[in-house]
Amino acid sequence: MRENESMTPTTVPPTSMPAYGYPDDEIDLKELFLVLWAGKWSIIGVTGFAAVLSVVVALMMPNIYTSSALLAPAESSSGGLSSMMKQYGGLACLAGISLPGGGQASQAALGIELMKSRAFLANFVERRAILADLMAVDAWDSTTGEVSYDDDIYLAESQTWVREVDPPKKAEPSMQEAHEAFIDILSVSEGKDTGYVTVSIEHKSPVIAQRWVTWLVEDVNRAVRDQDVSEANRSIEYLKEQVSNTALAELQAMFFELIQSQTETVMLAQVRPEYVFKTIDPAVVPEKKSKPKRALICVLGTMLGGMLGVLIVLVRHYAFSEADAA
Repeated sequence: MRENESMTPTTVPPTSMPAYGYPDDEIDLKELFLVLWAGKWSIIGVTGFAAVLSVVVALMMPNIYTSSALLAPAESSSGGLSSMMKQYGGLACLAGISLPGGGQASQAALGIELMKSRAFLANFVERRAILADLMAVDAWDSTTGEVSYDDDIYLAESQTWVREVDPPKKAEPSMQEAHEAFIDILSVSEGKDTGYVTVSIEHKSPVIAQRWVTWLVEDVNRAVRDQDVSEANRSIEYLKEQVSNTALAELQAMFFELIQSQTETVMLAQVRPEYVFKTIDPAVVPEKKSKPKRALICVLGTMLGGMLGVLIVLVRHYAFSEADAA
Protein backbone atom coordinates (compact mmCIF):
# COMPACT_ATOMS: atom_id res chain seq x y z
CA MET A 1 0.00 0.00 0.00
CA ARG A 2 2.75 2.35 0.83
CA GLU A 3 4.41 1.61 -2.51
CA ASN A 4 1.18 2.39 -4.34
CA GLU A 5 0.75 5.52 -2.35
CA SER A 6 4.29 6.58 -3.13
CA MET A 7 3.73 6.01 -6.87
CA THR A 8 0.60 8.11 -6.95
CA PRO A 9 1.44 11.48 -8.67
CA THR A 10 1.16 14.46 -6.49
CA THR A 11 -1.60 16.84 -7.54
CA VAL A 12 -0.35 20.35 -8.00
CA PRO A 13 -2.64 22.99 -6.55
CA PRO A 14 -4.27 25.17 -9.15
CA THR A 15 -2.78 28.22 -7.55
CA SER A 16 0.76 27.02 -8.23
CA MET A 17 0.27 26.29 -11.97
CA PRO A 18 1.83 28.79 -14.40
CA ALA A 19 -0.77 30.98 -15.95
CA TYR A 20 -0.47 30.82 -19.73
CA GLY A 21 -3.08 33.08 -21.23
CA TYR A 22 -3.46 35.21 -24.32
CA PRO A 23 -1.71 38.57 -24.43
CA ASP A 24 -3.74 41.43 -23.14
CA ASP A 25 -2.74 43.60 -26.11
CA GLU A 26 -4.51 41.55 -28.78
CA ILE A 27 -7.09 43.52 -30.76
CA ASP A 28 -10.65 42.45 -30.22
CA LEU A 29 -12.33 43.18 -33.56
CA LYS A 30 -15.77 42.98 -32.07
CA GLU A 31 -14.86 45.48 -29.37
CA LEU A 32 -13.23 47.73 -31.98
CA PHE A 33 -16.36 47.66 -34.11
CA LEU A 34 -18.54 48.46 -31.12
CA VAL A 35 -16.28 51.36 -30.14
CA LEU A 36 -16.40 52.82 -33.65
CA TRP A 37 -20.15 52.30 -33.85
CA ALA A 38 -20.66 54.06 -30.55
CA GLY A 39 -18.61 57.01 -31.83
CA LYS A 40 -20.15 57.06 -35.29
CA TRP A 41 -21.59 60.54 -34.87
CA SER A 42 -18.22 61.93 -33.88
CA ILE A 43 -16.65 60.31 -36.93
CA ILE A 44 -19.42 61.63 -39.19
CA GLY A 45 -19.08 65.08 -37.70
CA VAL A 46 -15.30 65.28 -38.14
CA THR A 47 -15.54 63.84 -41.65
CA GLY A 48 -18.23 66.30 -42.64
CA PHE A 49 -16.30 69.24 -41.24
CA ALA A 50 -13.17 68.15 -43.12
CA ALA A 51 -15.18 67.73 -46.34
CA VAL A 52 -16.65 71.24 -46.05
CA LEU A 53 -13.25 72.71 -45.18
CA SER A 54 -11.56 71.00 -48.14
CA VAL A 55 -14.26 72.32 -50.49
CA VAL A 56 -13.79 75.85 -49.17
CA VAL A 57 -10.00 75.62 -49.48
CA ALA A 58 -10.24 74.19 -53.00
CA LEU A 59 -12.58 76.97 -54.11
CA MET A 60 -10.37 79.67 -52.62
CA MET A 61 -7.25 78.47 -54.44
CA PRO A 62 -6.62 80.43 -57.65
CA ASN A 63 -6.38 78.73 -61.02
CA ILE A 64 -2.84 78.11 -62.26
CA TYR A 65 -2.15 77.86 -65.99
CA THR A 66 0.87 76.20 -67.59
CA SER A 67 2.28 77.19 -70.96
CA SER A 68 4.99 75.06 -72.60
CA ALA A 69 7.26 75.14 -75.64
CA LEU A 70 9.02 72.19 -77.25
CA LEU A 71 12.54 72.99 -78.45
CA ALA A 72 15.22 71.17 -80.42
CA PRO A 73 18.94 71.90 -80.00
CA ALA A 74 20.26 73.95 -82.92
CA GLU A 75 23.32 72.74 -84.79
CA SER A 76 26.59 74.09 -83.48
CA SER A 77 28.84 75.99 -85.86
CA SER A 78 32.07 75.62 -83.85
CA GLY A 79 33.02 72.15 -85.09
CA GLY A 80 35.20 73.49 -87.91
CA LEU A 81 37.17 75.73 -85.61
CA SER A 82 37.76 72.93 -83.11
CA SER A 83 39.06 70.58 -85.80
CA MET A 84 41.35 73.26 -87.21
CA MET A 85 42.79 73.97 -83.78
CA LYS A 86 43.48 70.27 -83.31
CA GLN A 87 45.12 70.16 -86.73
CA TYR A 88 47.36 73.17 -86.20
CA GLY A 89 47.80 72.94 -82.44
CA GLY A 90 51.13 71.12 -82.67
CA LEU A 91 52.55 73.64 -85.13
CA ALA A 92 51.49 76.54 -82.94
CA CYS A 93 53.09 74.95 -79.88
CA LEU A 94 56.37 74.48 -81.75
CA ALA A 95 56.31 78.19 -82.58
CA GLY A 96 55.62 79.06 -78.95
CA ILE A 97 52.10 80.37 -79.64
CA SER A 98 49.06 79.53 -77.49
CA LEU A 99 45.82 79.30 -79.45
CA PRO A 100 42.43 80.17 -77.90
CA GLY A 101 40.70 77.13 -76.42
CA GLY A 102 38.39 75.30 -78.81
CA GLY A 103 36.71 72.92 -76.37
CA GLN A 104 33.06 73.80 -75.89
CA ALA A 105 30.28 72.23 -73.93
CA SER A 106 27.04 71.42 -75.68
CA GLN A 107 25.22 74.63 -76.50
CA ALA A 108 21.90 73.01 -75.55
CA ALA A 109 23.25 72.08 -72.11
CA LEU A 110 24.65 75.58 -71.78
CA GLY A 111 21.28 77.06 -72.70
CA ILE A 112 19.44 74.89 -70.15
CA GLU A 113 21.76 75.84 -67.31
CA LEU A 114 21.76 79.48 -68.36
CA MET A 115 17.97 79.49 -68.34
CA LYS A 116 17.99 78.56 -64.65
CA SER A 117 20.95 80.67 -63.54
CA ARG A 118 20.61 83.51 -61.08
CA ALA A 119 22.37 86.12 -63.22
CA PHE A 120 20.36 85.37 -66.35
CA LEU A 121 16.97 85.32 -64.61
CA ALA A 122 17.75 88.47 -62.65
CA ASN A 123 18.62 90.22 -65.91
CA PHE A 124 15.52 88.74 -67.54
CA VAL A 125 13.21 90.03 -64.78
CA GLU A 126 14.82 93.47 -64.79
CA ARG A 127 15.05 93.93 -68.56
CA ARG A 128 11.51 92.70 -69.22
CA ALA A 129 10.12 94.67 -66.22
CA ILE A 130 8.09 91.75 -64.88
CA LEU A 131 8.84 91.95 -61.16
CA ALA A 132 5.31 92.99 -60.22
CA ASP A 133 3.76 90.26 -62.38
CA LEU A 134 6.08 87.75 -60.77
CA MET A 135 5.74 88.68 -57.10
CA ALA A 136 2.46 90.52 -56.59
CA VAL A 137 -0.29 89.16 -58.87
CA ASP A 138 -3.44 88.33 -56.94
CA ALA A 139 -5.87 87.16 -59.65
CA TRP A 140 -6.52 87.07 -63.37
CA ASP A 141 -9.79 88.21 -64.96
CA SER A 142 -10.71 85.84 -67.78
CA THR A 143 -13.19 88.39 -69.18
CA THR A 144 -10.82 91.31 -69.58
CA GLY A 145 -7.57 89.34 -69.63
CA GLU A 146 -6.08 91.69 -67.05
CA VAL A 147 -4.39 90.84 -63.77
CA SER A 148 -5.02 92.43 -60.39
CA TYR A 149 -2.36 92.90 -57.74
CA ASP A 150 -2.37 92.30 -54.00
CA ASP A 151 -2.71 95.73 -52.39
CA ASP A 152 -0.78 94.54 -49.36
CA ILE A 153 2.24 93.93 -51.59
CA TYR A 154 2.10 96.28 -54.56
CA LEU A 155 0.08 99.39 -55.48
CA ALA A 156 -0.38 99.32 -59.24
CA GLU A 157 -1.63 102.92 -59.50
CA SER A 158 1.54 104.42 -58.05
CA GLN A 159 3.79 101.44 -58.90
CA THR A 160 4.91 101.29 -55.28
CA TRP A 161 5.90 98.27 -53.24
CA VAL A 162 4.26 98.30 -49.81
CA ARG A 163 4.83 94.79 -48.47
CA GLU A 164 5.96 94.42 -44.88
CA VAL A 165 9.08 92.30 -44.44
CA ASP A 166 11.79 91.90 -41.87
CA PRO A 167 15.28 93.30 -42.50
CA PRO A 168 17.48 92.82 -44.44
CA LYS A 169 14.67 92.40 -46.96
CA LYS A 170 13.05 95.52 -48.37
CA ALA A 171 9.58 96.36 -49.58
CA GLU A 172 10.70 95.88 -53.17
CA PRO A 173 11.78 92.27 -53.71
CA SER A 174 15.45 91.73 -54.45
CA MET A 175 16.73 89.88 -57.47
CA GLN A 176 17.52 86.90 -55.24
CA GLU A 177 13.88 86.70 -54.21
CA ALA A 178 12.85 87.12 -57.84
CA HIS A 179 15.15 84.26 -58.85
CA GLU A 180 13.68 81.97 -56.19
CA ALA A 181 10.13 82.86 -57.22
CA PHE A 182 10.90 82.31 -60.91
CA ILE A 183 12.54 78.94 -60.28
CA ASP A 184 9.37 77.83 -58.48
CA ILE A 185 7.24 78.40 -61.60
CA LEU A 186 9.84 77.39 -64.22
CA SER A 187 10.33 73.85 -65.45
CA VAL A 188 13.05 72.85 -67.93
CA SER A 189 13.37 69.19 -68.90
CA GLU A 190 15.34 67.36 -71.57
CA GLY A 191 14.20 64.11 -73.15
CA LYS A 192 16.81 61.39 -72.67
CA ASP A 193 15.96 59.62 -75.92
CA THR A 194 15.15 62.54 -78.22
CA GLY A 195 17.23 65.34 -76.72
CA TYR A 196 14.28 67.73 -77.12
CA VAL A 197 13.88 70.36 -74.43
CA THR A 198 10.54 71.33 -72.87
CA VAL A 199 10.25 74.73 -71.19
CA SER A 200 7.17 75.38 -69.06
CA ILE A 201 6.01 78.26 -66.89
CA GLU A 202 3.12 78.30 -64.42
CA HIS A 203 1.22 81.48 -63.67
CA LYS A 204 -2.19 82.73 -62.60
CA SER A 205 -2.47 84.43 -65.99
CA PRO A 206 -2.28 82.16 -69.05
CA VAL A 207 -1.33 85.16 -71.17
CA ILE A 208 1.67 85.95 -68.98
CA ALA A 209 2.73 82.29 -68.88
CA GLN A 210 2.77 82.09 -72.69
CA ARG A 211 4.53 85.44 -73.04
CA TRP A 212 7.28 84.55 -70.58
CA VAL A 213 8.03 81.20 -72.22
CA THR A 214 8.41 82.95 -75.58
CA TRP A 215 10.60 85.67 -74.11
CA LEU A 216 12.71 83.15 -72.22
CA VAL A 217 13.57 81.18 -75.35
CA GLU A 218 14.34 84.38 -77.27
CA ASP A 219 16.60 85.73 -74.53
CA VAL A 220 18.52 82.48 -74.09
CA ASN A 221 19.20 82.34 -77.83
CA ARG A 222 20.29 85.97 -77.81
CA ALA A 223 22.50 85.62 -74.72
CA VAL A 224 24.43 82.61 -76.02
CA ARG A 225 24.68 84.15 -79.50
CA ASP A 226 26.07 87.41 -78.11
CA GLN A 227 28.54 85.49 -75.97
CA ASP A 228 29.81 83.45 -78.93
CA VAL A 229 30.04 86.52 -81.15
CA SER A 230 32.00 88.35 -78.47
CA GLU A 231 34.38 85.42 -78.06
CA ALA A 232 34.77 85.09 -81.84
CA ASN A 233 35.61 88.78 -82.17
CA ARG A 234 38.21 88.51 -79.41
CA SER A 235 39.66 85.45 -81.11
CA ILE A 236 39.87 87.34 -84.41
CA GLU A 237 41.73 90.21 -82.76
CA TYR A 238 44.08 87.76 -81.10
CA LEU A 239 44.76 85.90 -84.34
CA LYS A 240 45.40 89.15 -86.20
CA GLU A 241 48.04 90.03 -83.61
CA GLN A 242 49.66 86.62 -84.07
CA VAL A 243 49.78 87.11 -87.85
CA SER A 244 51.71 90.34 -87.42
CA ASN A 245 54.06 88.78 -84.85
CA THR A 246 55.17 85.76 -86.86
CA ALA A 247 57.13 85.43 -90.11
CA LEU A 248 56.45 81.73 -90.70
CA ALA A 249 54.32 81.23 -93.79
CA GLU A 250 52.75 78.04 -92.38
CA LEU A 251 51.61 79.80 -89.20
CA GLN A 252 50.30 82.78 -91.12
CA ALA A 253 48.25 80.46 -93.33
CA MET A 254 46.90 78.72 -90.24
CA PHE A 255 45.96 82.02 -88.61
CA PHE A 256 44.17 83.21 -91.74
CA GLU A 257 42.14 80.02 -91.85
CA LEU A 258 41.23 80.40 -88.19
CA ILE A 259 40.26 84.02 -88.77
CA GLN A 260 38.06 82.94 -91.67
CA SER A 261 36.39 80.30 -89.48
CA GLN A 262 35.71 82.78 -86.70
CA THR A 263 34.38 85.31 -89.18
CA GLU A 264 31.95 82.69 -90.46
CA THR A 265 30.85 82.04 -86.87
CA VAL A 266 30.06 85.74 -86.41
CA MET A 267 28.22 85.92 -89.72
CA LEU A 268 26.09 82.84 -89.04
CA ALA A 269 25.28 84.02 -85.53
CA GLN A 270 24.04 87.36 -86.82
CA VAL A 271 21.64 85.80 -89.34
CA ARG A 272 20.35 82.95 -87.14
CA PRO A 273 18.00 84.13 -84.37
CA GLU A 274 17.34 80.57 -83.13
CA TYR A 275 20.97 80.12 -82.22
CA VAL A 276 20.73 77.56 -79.39
CA PHE A 277 17.17 76.22 -79.57
CA LYS A 278 14.87 75.80 -82.54
CA THR A 279 11.20 76.02 -81.65
CA ILE A 280 9.28 72.94 -82.74
CA ASP A 281 6.05 73.63 -80.87
CA PRO A 282 5.74 77.25 -79.69
CA ALA A 283 4.06 78.25 -76.45
CA VAL A 284 0.35 79.04 -76.66
CA VAL A 285 -2.11 80.64 -74.26
CA PRO A 286 -3.61 77.67 -72.36
CA GLU A 287 -7.40 77.50 -72.22
CA LYS A 288 -7.57 75.03 -69.33
CA LYS A 289 -6.03 75.32 -65.91
CA SER A 290 -3.32 72.88 -64.88
CA LYS A 291 -4.04 73.11 -61.16
CA PRO A 292 -5.40 72.97 -58.55
CA LYS A 293 -7.10 69.58 -58.81
CA ARG A 294 -10.13 70.58 -56.80
CA ALA A 295 -11.92 67.22 -56.97
CA LEU A 296 -8.80 65.44 -55.74
CA ILE A 297 -8.36 67.96 -52.93
CA CYS A 298 -11.95 67.40 -51.78
CA VAL A 299 -11.63 63.61 -51.89
CA LEU A 300 -8.33 63.56 -50.01
CA GLY A 301 -9.60 66.09 -47.47
CA THR A 302 -12.69 63.98 -46.78
CA MET A 303 -10.62 60.80 -46.42
CA LEU A 304 -8.21 62.47 -44.02
CA GLY A 305 -11.16 63.79 -42.04
CA GLY A 306 -12.60 60.29 -41.74
CA MET A 307 -9.27 58.89 -40.59
CA LEU A 308 -8.93 61.70 -38.07
CA GLY A 309 -12.44 61.01 -36.75
CA VAL A 310 -11.67 57.32 -36.27
CA LEU A 311 -8.42 58.17 -34.49
CA ILE A 312 -10.16 60.61 -32.16
CA VAL A 313 -12.81 58.04 -31.19
CA LEU A 314 -10.24 55.29 -30.54
CA VAL A 315 -7.89 57.51 -28.55
CA ARG A 316 -10.74 58.87 -26.47
CA HIS A 317 -12.13 55.39 -25.72
CA TYR A 318 -8.87 53.69 -24.76
CA ALA A 319 -7.57 56.70 -22.87
CA PHE A 320 -10.70 56.78 -20.73
CA SER A 321 -10.57 52.99 -20.31
CA GLU A 322 -7.04 53.12 -18.97
CA ALA A 323 -7.96 56.02 -16.71
CA ASP A 324 -10.92 54.09 -15.27
CA ALA A 325 -8.79 50.98 -14.79
CA ALA A 326 -6.20 52.99 -12.91
